Amino acid sequence: MKKLVTITVICAIALFTLSLTDKKSGLTKNFSFGDAQIASINQLAFGPEGILFIGDSKNAAIYAIDTKDRVEKEKSEDINVDDFDIKIAEALGHKVENIAITDMAVNPISKSVYFSVNVTDGTPVVLKLVGDGFENISLKSTSFSKMPLENPVGLDEKDRRGRSIRNWAIADMKYHKGNVMVSGLSNKEFKSTFRSIPFPFNEEQDYASLEIWHAAHGRFETYAPIKAFDIISIENKDYLMAGYTCTPLVLFPLNDLKNGTHLKGRTIAELGAGNSPIDMIQYEKNGELLVYISNSNRPVMRLKYDDIINFKDSITHEVSEFGASDGLDYDNLPFVNVLQMDNLDQDNALLLRRTSSGNLVLTSRSKKWM
Repeated sequence: MKKLVTITVICAIALFTLSLTDKKSGLTKNFSFGDAQIASINQLAFGPEGILFIGDSKNAAIYAIDTKDRVEKEKSEDINVDDFDIKIAEALGHKVENIAITDMAVNPISKSVYFSVNVTDGTPVVLKLVGDGFENISLKSTSFSKMPLENPVGLDEKDRRGRSIRNWAIADMKYHKGNVMVSGLSNKEFKSTFRSIPFPFNEEQDYASLEIWHAAHGRFETYAPIKAFDIISIENKDYLMAGYTCTPLVLFPLNDLKNGTHLKGRTIAELGAGNSPIDMIQYEKNGELLVYISNSNRPVMRLKYDDIINFKDSITHEVSEFGASDGLDYDNLPFVNVLQMDNLDQDNALLLRRTSSGNLVLTSRSKKWM
């Protein structure tokens, strides 16, 4: 009898916990349930309460998905998965050449790792890593909210080489202090744009067009999107730290990025032409804040926060030597071909990298050795 009572109590507690988990919060009270009708996935970012933001360039919209993944975990298990793209392809029933892993994001609450995959048949997929396998996160029966972008770059617009640029409607995305921050291209004359979208979504979105001095090109530019960014606090003021292709690093005061404004950034570094930043993260190590940038054709770069705040100059000259750097100092770390990067927990980072043998490896890495 005592055993039965104990089981009943446990079941009651479990049901109560589940009801709390499923109960809509203030952030999700206006969410709909059903097919989100996501057409593509370019970017992933986590917000509060396990809410996953999905950037869909094809639909030119940001989606908020309630993953209900809210069980707090302080530390992740070690992660080391070989042949990662092959395993994803097999899990989806496709060949590896028919999939593209477009982004990776770690839920800061549960430490669970999520991946976005676009399949060549047009199917967008979100997968959650579970051990060495995957859980498919339904996008067709889900609790979600949607925010269309104002004035996105057109579906048929092309660059000077005739390539479609619609995929850059959403280039990078992060959640910051109640807002979803989005870099990308618009349909305006000055295409490079940065948006601040309040969450929960309403009718509001601030939009600013951007201009930078591109040292490797020797000119001011307004065309290219910010490929990777983060928000950094300098002297109690938040700044957008933006990385562009070929590879200027530029600061914009976040408070100046207001609706309808056109801003010139301060270029603090030229990190080398022939390269594009992929991910930008920051964390504290031995009491010192550090910024890390993964790249398409360079090793992971490490920048020191003190060097950033103490660099008062602005690069306004041409850096004509191919691949040469200028301005802010940085360190090259011995991590190459890092395709995705994120903070895993307080002590570890997570890297998705291609080895010299062609193996795509997902591995956690102690921050102590970064």
